[in-house]
Amino acid sequence: MLDNNTIDLLKSLAKDEESSKELIKLFEEERDRTSTYKMHLELLESAIRNDYDSILITDLSLEKPGPRIVYVNDGFEKMTGYTREEVIGESPRILQGEKTDRKTLDRLKESLIKGKSFFGQTVNYRKDGSEYINQWDIHPLLNKDGEITHWVSYQHDITERKRAENRILEPKSNFDDLFEETKKNFIDFKPDGTIIQANKAFREMLGYQKEELKGKKLWEFTPEKSSPSLKAIFTASLINELGKFKDFAVMFRRKNGLPVQVEMNLSKQTENNGAFLRAEIANVSLRKNVMNIVQERNETFNKLFERKNDFNFGYKLTPSCSSPDIVWISDGFKELTGYEPEECMGQAGLNKLVHEDDLQLLTDHYNALKRGKSSCQQFRIVAKDGTVKHVMDYSKPNPEAKDEFKSSVVAIEKDKTLKTI
Repeated sequence: MLDNNTIDLLKSLAKDEESSKELIKLFEEERDRTSTYKMHLELLESAIRNDYDSILITDLSLEKPGPRIVYVNDGFEKMTGYTREEVIGESPRILQGEKTDRKTLDRLKESLIKGKSFFGQTVNYRKDGSEYINQWDIHPLLNKDGEITHWVSYQHDITERKRAENRILEPKSNFDDLFEETKKNFIDFKPDGTIIQANKAFREMLGYQKEELKGKKLWEFTPEKSSPSLKAIFTASLINELGKFKDFAVMFRRKNGLPVQVEMNLSKQTENNGAFLRAEIANVSLRKNVMNIVQERNETFNKLFERKNDFNFGYKLTPSCSSPDIVWISDGFKELTGYEPEECMGQAGLNKLVHEDDLQLLTDHYNALKRGKSSCQQFRIVAKDGTVKHVMDYSKPNPEAKDEFKSSVVAIEKDKTLKTI
């Protein structure tokens, strides 16, 4: 239920009691729709919270001063120190500084110009001036026609991970302490495939404890059909042929029996006890799940920016003219009416849409506007295919254009399919 102040305002904008009821119903439907989208957004953000710290959406413009921020989530505020109010309308350049890599930014711009996704990282700066390493995962948002309307950037602060990676070549470092910071999977084993140790992330990925892995052969934790091919890799010459084993695919078997696909990179390590192998493992199954979530989230964001059942238009009114002189019409017009915008531009352009029994309602509507008042009016339009649709028109002076009015038209009975006689 809308609050009393909102209800009173809507009643003051309506022409009569029936109109106010329709307007209140419309606003309640819009509120419920917004709440649903917000809930979906929160669920999706929760699903990827472990992989991304913040979400940022910009408009399409790539010309100076660059794209403008239209949305940030709570994670962005926590990561950067900026409030939502401080960054909306600003360029993401406010996060850049002296150490921000120009080459990375050039690659980013080139990808966006081509309409492609971008994945990269560079130094960014928080509001207090402190540095952090930001990893971007940027994707275009498309409308129903496949046109890019916005860019969504999923961001992750990887500063601590980078610090840990810089120490990876120190084999005497404590194994778990070293690699837990990276949030990656690592496992050490002998050239014959015997597991020496695995970090916590790897153990959690498969569901085993330390003692269940140590001393076992690596292929004991793969599906039966995958074991022979993995076992064949472990020969006496393996440690000298590691160049062959970059990003090679392996299928492991979790303790619960479910498979998990990974990519492994092998490197040679040396300690007092001799040489051993270290495998850095990327969870391909998780990566696929994340990308599915990203795709689903993009579709949800698209819904936030699309309005399929309404349109806006701008027009001028003169004292001698009873109908508006339409100067522009937004997207959504053809979907609702079946007409191309060009067919309804100019004087009397909209009147061809209005049901003949409702023409006087429009005349009263425009007369109120001529007196300098905002006006809300319900009437019927006749689409190009003859379908009659009930709409609500809310008009007011356009603050962005002198002597112009702006109108928002919303379908209020979307399933009504009465035909004209």
